[in-house]
Amino acid sequence: MPSQLSPQIKVMRLHINGADVEVAAPAHWTLLEVVRYRLGLTGSKQGCDKGDCGACTVLFDGKARLSCITLAADAVGHDVVTIEGLVTKEGLDLLQKTFDEAGALQCGFCQPGMILAARACLDHQPEASRDDIKAALASNLCRCTGYTKIFEAVERAAREGKKAELGGPCCGPVPPLKEPDAADRAPAVAGAKSPAVSSLSVPTGPSKPRNGPR
Repeated sequence: MPSQLSPQIKVMRLHINGADVEVAAPAHWTLLEVVRYRLGLTGSKQGCDKGDCGACTVLFDGKARLSCITLAADAVGHDVVTIEGLVTKEGLDLLQKTFDEAGALQCGFCQPGMILAARACLDHQPEASRDDIKAALASNLCRCTGYTKIFEAVERAAREGKKAELGGPCCGPVPPLKEPDAADRAPAVAGAKSPAVSSLSVPTGPSKPRNGPR
């Protein structure tokens, strides 16, 4: 480890999307800042920066966690999954498919956090009711929709998941769903498998401001 690093810089070993990652960042940085500005996983959105909107939601040991109010250092020794980690070589997660097919979201800014909160819900309550889904997504705000299609997308994933008898948590393979007609097709849900990161990420310039570019 280079001795010239500032004492305010902390080296952390994190487990992100199935990969062990060593990253150097200011000790006060949140998990969201490290994920976005050190690891380049920009699916987690920097919205309110105070735990109000849910756009920064990640899976933290399988539970929905607001990464903008979680110190990165507190994630050491825990399993963290971002929206990029839901995509596997088998393809999209079932929820990503049903959100696409239901036309559940419009601008897409809240979509990663919404899907991850829904994934945590279905992993713990595979037969979640509409009320269960509403409670699970209560911390995730969307300014574009009336939420109805979002709830329908999660309900559809629950039905399809039960039909397919999914055994694993968020990343198990799923059978292909019936494709909608071209006239009814919603824009494809974006998803990309995160690259395996194993090298040390050392800051080389000024830190990104907390209220910097989203």
